[in-house]
Amino acid sequence: MSERHLLLVLHDVAPETWSDYRRFVAVVDALGNVPITWLVVPDFHHRQPLTMHPELRRKLDARLARGDELVLHGYHHFDDAPPPRNPKDWLMRRVYTHEGEFYRLDQLQARQRLEQGMEMFRRCGWPLHGFVAPAWLMSEGTRLALRETPLRYTSDLRHLYRLPDFQAIDAPGLTWSARSRWRRGLSRLVCASLAARHRQAPLLRLGLHPVDMRHDFSRYYWVELLVRLLEEGRQPLTKIGWLGRQSAQLPGSGA
Repeated sequence: MSERHLLLVLHDVAPETWSDYRRFVAVVDALGNVPITWLVVPDFHHRQPLTMHPELRRKLDARLARGDELVLHGYHHFDDAPPPRNPKDWLMRRVYTHEGEFYRLDQLQARQRLEQGMEMFRRCGWPLHGFVAPAWLMSEGTRLALRETPLRYTSDLRHLYRLPDFQAIDAPGLTWSARSRWRRGLSRLVCASLAARHRQAPLLRLGLHPVDMRHDFSRYYWVELLVRLLEEGRQPLTKIGWLGRQSAQLPGSGA
């Protein structure tokens, strides 16, 4: 059987969400060498500049030292574009999410936000390889702007994309919508079905959010699923760790 890998990804990392993840991360760390990919928001909802929180910066420094990865996850993680003007926009920006920050940005706007985020990582001394748009929503302007950066990858719910040419790599993701009891119940059913469907997929991503951690029902689900996937032989990696391994196996790489 070919190798199967697992990416554990924690979204919306910011000063106000760090405590949500504490118990879950303690369990993960107790399992052994399970690296985590942290999606970091530089200024969550315009009210929490990460540069003003040295304690969190030190904690993220420590995660890097453990072998984790930090990824740029938007800049404000908040949709502050002009109001929706058509039904599709209203559905995506007011029903699906209010946090699609990069959904309506043009190329210049997206490039400015990306540069701000990359500069924050430089000031913190953190290596940066990837960008994930909030809610995985990217405008065409965002895609064009990403091609102009030194970043190596981005992703949506179903794929990783190598930059700058957006080479698509199948990478099915499991995630919950945990804001209400009925959403949590439905999410469990959907995720169970997807996990079974993608059982033999070479790469599987678990995309967790702070709200998942605020309910025992969802938090226990993620712990149980992670343990089961590890017991089934999936090898955990960070996103850049997995991409680096694939590059090393390409013909002519010297591997």
